[in-house]
Amino acid sequence: MSLPPLREVIARHGLSASKALGQNFLFDEQLLDRIVAIPGDLEGQAVLEIGPGPGGLTRALLRAGARVTAIERDSRCIPALAELQQAYPGQLRVLEDDALAIDHAELMGEPFAVAANLPYNIGTLLFTRWMGGETWPPAWSSLTLMFQQEVAQRIVAKPGTGAYGRLAVLAQWRAVPKLAMKVHRSAFTPPPKVMSAIVHVEPGEAPDGVSARVLERLTETAFGQRRKMLRQSLKGLPGALDALEACGIDNTRRAETLTVEEFVTVARAMGDQRKT
Repeated sequence: MSLPPLREVIARHGLSASKALGQNFLFDEQLLDRIVAIPGDLEGQAVLEIGPGPGGLTRALLRAGARVTAIERDSRCIPALAELQQAYPGQLRVLEDDALAIDHAELMGEPFAVAANLPYNIGTLLFTRWMGGETWPPAWSSLTLMFQQEVAQRIVAKPGTGAYGRLAVLAQWRAVPKLAMKVHRSAFTPPPKVMSAIVHVEPGEAPDGVSARVLERLTETAFGQRRKMLRQSLKGLPGALDALEACGIDNTRRAETLTVEEFVTVARAMGDQRKT
């Protein structure tokens, strides 16, 4: 289907990227098609897109045959997205709303993939929300997300590295994240100050007997004072030091030295203590 170039659409609607909303627009259609290919065949699949802006990634998703629900809080972009709705009848639903205020599973009502060039100012918050919750597997089948490269590296980081922290544990304890593609800053308009990268995540097997909420509190506390020994950083978290001892983990270690599996073991022990 022939559509006018995105730059032309943006000029016609007088759009510019909003720094306050963390926007950076992608125009390169070949690059956008490569991003959309990462999760695999999307023909007929339900896809949630956050922050579509004028619809660059949206176009690529629609070309791939996806049924797209796009949440956009910037009212300036709605007319440009309405043009895409007309070009792809019945394939695109647009909500002018705040993605953080919506229950995505309830909104979609069926299994769905997420694909988004996430606004920088809410990307991490949305990601931790998608990775959270006691119900697993989640309603989403995969996440294909654009982040600042630094954030992407934190999601896939290994223990003992400077990037390893809470995000890595929350992403890896029951899911499989991978760094799928790096995107140069020059690909965006306006170019951001940092490089970007695409992270692709698929749900994995959830370990038995572990509460996501307990693990979230454990990692938040442990990495909140990451340069301190665990006996110091965790002393204010009820049951944490006892759980370390029960698991045979030296409390003079620092958070970044614990593997994902060790964090899971401690969280399970903390949960067991609550039951007794």
